[in-house]
Amino acid sequence: MLYFIGFKGFNISPDKLDASCEFEFNNQKYTLRHGSVVIAAITSCTNTSNPSVMLGAGLLAKKAVEAGLSVAPYIKTSLSPGSGVVTYYLRESGVTPALTALGFDTVGFGCMTCIGNSGPLPEPVVNAIESNELVCCGVLSGNRNFEGRIHPNTRANYLASPLLVIAYAIAGRMDIDFETEPIGNDKNGKPVFLKNIWPSRAEIQSVEKQTVIPAMFQDVYARIENGSNAWQCLQAPDGQLYPWDVSSTYIKNPPFFNGMTKTLPGVQSVKGAHVLLFLGDSVTTDHISPAGSIARNSSAARYLASRNIVPKDFNSYGSRRGNDDIMARGTFANIRLVNKLVKNTGPKTLHIPSGQEVLDVFDAAQIYAKEGRPLIAIVGKDYGSGSSRDWAAKGPFLLGIKAVIAESYERIHRSNLVGMGIIPLQFRSGENAETLKLTGHEIYDIDIPQNCKPLQEIQVKTNTGVTFNAILRFDTEVDILYHKHGGILNYMIRKMLD
Repeated sequence: MLYFIGFKGFNISPDKLDASCEFEFNNQKYTLRHGSVVIAAITSCTNTSNPSVMLGAGLLAKKAVEAGLSVAPYIKTSLSPGSGVVTYYLRESGVTPALTALGFDTVGFGCMTCIGNSGPLPEPVVNAIESNELVCCGVLSGNRNFEGRIHPNTRANYLASPLLVIAYAIAGRMDIDFETEPIGNDKNGKPVFLKNIWPSRAEIQSVEKQTVIPAMFQDVYARIENGSNAWQCLQAPDGQLYPWDVSSTYIKNPPFFNGMTKTLPGVQSVKGAHVLLFLGDSVTTDHISPAGSIARNSSAARYLASRNIVPKDFNSYGSRRGNDDIMARGTFANIRLVNKLVKNTGPKTLHIPSGQEVLDVFDAAQIYAKEGRPLIAIVGKDYGSGSSRDWAAKGPFLLGIKAVIAESYERIHRSNLVGMGIIPLQFRSGENAETLKLTGHEIYDIDIPQNCKPLQEIQVKTNTGVTFNAILRFDTEVDILYHKHGGILNYMIRKMLD
């Protein structure tokens, strides 16, 4: 389905630009179309540390409720502050009832929707979106909205202040011009514009001065080490070593040191490698290692189901990041991944030796591992941009990827690859997979000299006769040292043993 493919735009065919769908929710009928809001979240990121915008959102909610405005019940709304102080001053200022009336209840503290933990959308909403290929939206006061991060069914996600999150939730759509279009109608059916309910700066400052006081912070943070009642009731094991539970699907003894020897392995070349993934530009860490919900048709879901975990308890990759079996299966599991080895968007790849077998990325990697074939990835510009997540390097390592050849790297992700023993190579200026006529079906040999130097050029050979030089992105002598140890984790263990 080509309309899903592409970093810029949504590739909606002209005959579907006006697509819409009527559905029923709680015995009422509603209509979704392109641009409809289905998630609205005031999240724990930078915005919630600012009392002015949070109180502004509360005052906007209060004025909206007084005007008779509401949020459609099918829209997934939430408020997840980064601190209990926020809940404290919202309550003291008297705006909490209005926020609750619009659906912005405090559902917890910390990262939620921004990291993909919004939870499921109502089934009728999901069916309407999927059956009509609608570009529905999430709007959140977070600082990240990478592809596929917020929710699988929100193809468009917009960052906004807490006030505008509430405004768009009331409007129910993102394609509204607040200057010329009403946000809704009051109790008497009279149009209400956003400017009619927008709190003035003076109003916000007055409430802030009255309610945000030092004693409030002192009270909350004096109890911060106690935690909640649930936290206090947790049973913690004794002893200096963690007692691994082999049946746990959350925390598992990681395999990063399996086969490690006290002797340094030294510089490792790559021989006879197949391409596991052939990707384009702007592949983010959310494409490489999603943190959001675990799709029911994924490798990770099948793993959990085999351990008698039901779908409602699958949780998210972020919650299960202590289990390498889950995280390896979640590597390159983003539903918006565009892999040039296969036709459709999603977490699939081609097992090259068989020629025809399209598989989940993890399943293909497992076959390659059984065959004893090393793997590489070929990618475009800005590889690894976005959140600098450690699993975006750990996951590829577990899949058996020994090297990445990219046009350019995000700085921290390049460093993370080196830290996991993966060789980062960079095409020379003016060259890329397209100019070199690479297809991803080749077999690659990458020779790294034992006395390699930072940023030197090395030769890459393929079985098709294409040979080219690439820049070895070991940027420092320390990078080379980590590589000789097999990664920074092994380096630290050997250093502790000295």
